[in-house]
Amino acid sequence: MSELTDLGVAAIREGVAKGDFTAVEVAGAFNAAVAEAQPALNAFITLTPEKALEAAAAVDADRAAGKALGKMAGVPIGMKDLFATTGTKTTAASNILGTFVPPYESTVSQKLWDAGAGMLGKLNLDQFAMGSSNETSAFGNVISPWRREGSDAQMAPGGSSGGSSAAVSARIAPAATGTDTGGSIRQPAAFTGISGIKPTYGRCSRWGIVAFASSLDQAGPMARDVRDCAIMLEAMAGFDPKDSTSLDMPVPEWEASLNADLRGKKVGIPREYRMDGMDADVARVWDEGIAWLKDAGAEIVDINLAHTKYALPAYYIIAPAEASSNLARYDGVRYGLRDLPPKESARGAGLQDMYAATRAAGFGAEVRRRILIGTYVLSAGFYDAYYTQAQKVRTLISRDFMDAFQTVDVILAPTAPTAAFGLGEMVSDPLAMYLNDVFAVPASLAGLPAMSVPAGLDRQGLPLGLQLIGRPFDEQGVLDAGLAIEARAGFTARPAKWW
Repeated sequence: MSELTDLGVAAIREGVAKGDFTAVEVAGAFNAAVAEAQPALNAFITLTPEKALEAAAAVDADRAAGKALGKMAGVPIGMKDLFATTGTKTTAASNILGTFVPPYESTVSQKLWDAGAGMLGKLNLDQFAMGSSNETSAFGNVISPWRREGSDAQMAPGGSSGGSSAAVSARIAPAATGTDTGGSIRQPAAFTGISGIKPTYGRCSRWGIVAFASSLDQAGPMARDVRDCAIMLEAMAGFDPKDSTSLDMPVPEWEASLNADLRGKKVGIPREYRMDGMDADVARVWDEGIAWLKDAGAEIVDINLAHTKYALPAYYIIAPAEASSNLARYDGVRYGLRDLPPKESARGAGLQDMYAATRAAGFGAEVRRRILIGTYVLSAGFYDAYYTQAQKVRTLISRDFMDAFQTVDVILAPTAPTAAFGLGEMVSDPLAMYLNDVFAVPASLAGLPAMSVPAGLDRQGLPLGLQLIGRPFDEQGVLDAGLAIEARAGFTARPAKWW
């Protein structure tokens, strides 16, 4: 049944509904593919083949009984290990939660199960979603299924949703959940030649998702094409009274409304994103994307996003500040890891010593770095100098976008400044790693819907993505523009199987 793993969300859903194959057959094929690839790719932290089969059997039973099937009926997916799943470990790829088994289900995952999806397993990620290469996980690096032409060097799948991107790209999952704080859906999607959308902030509930930066975190789908993303986003989205930031708005029928005809639409091209020394292949694909959208009927308009250059420094003040607050709950008292000082120094040790020992053992280097940065910028002497100023910059960046959307419907930019890099190539230079998010962060700060779609290959045979940014609540416009690019790019490349 290996051919079943070549199918995406829409094809699986429709094949199951027609009776071309059963949901159990699909789940079995993907379970086998995961088991085969896992030793090489390390895309998953926890495998749950029995849950995929259980959900599939329920879908087959509903079909046999003539019951209506859900939007994701018969589709087994990967669940990023940031979403709480009842009875299944949820680690955030950190030792501090290495044995945590939630007694509750995240709202997003429950919506997907209610729509008929099944869970192949919990996907690997950068620890607490902090990273751009999936090299900060306590459970080992995820290896991208892609390789440079003529090289066996291991490539980064992007981050933090690197397990999600690797699994979808390698055809061991038809789709996966991701979360995006500063590009963590879009950048890994670009690195691995798949599609991924970060919806408007508040479109998907954050309840039950391990928090990184609460004013930025947003769940979204990662899949092989735009239609599959639209289907999955419909299942994930919706108002949740348990999340105070959730949008109390109806979920549009994004899939049914997909339309690649952009006549009458205006596409903005931000001057500030065309930076000195830009990678030639990235610039080429961007120019091709402009031509494709023009061919789809859109008018191309140059726009200014004047405060773009301040987005990255503002993000790396705001996100660590919120992380330092959110991660204070991991103290070794209520759940997760508890570590104590060494016996020789434990005599007379107090609560603070237990906190310190637990966090030193539980948090990785990148998480500790961001907590320290966040604590520093929130401290009494530096709050106004750093955090308050960063929030003002955030407001200016949002205002730039709102001004631009007075004249354009959607914005086109590269997703990342380069194609995927090799594992280990940037890990010793945090600043270089942070710069990988330079094109993705502005939309996150403004809470806007943004999507990456594959657009071509660079000179080394690695995928490149184009990013579409839309008005608040206009996921439809983003998806439509993505569909127009997808139709014209004709991207069919996939990694050669080596695992």
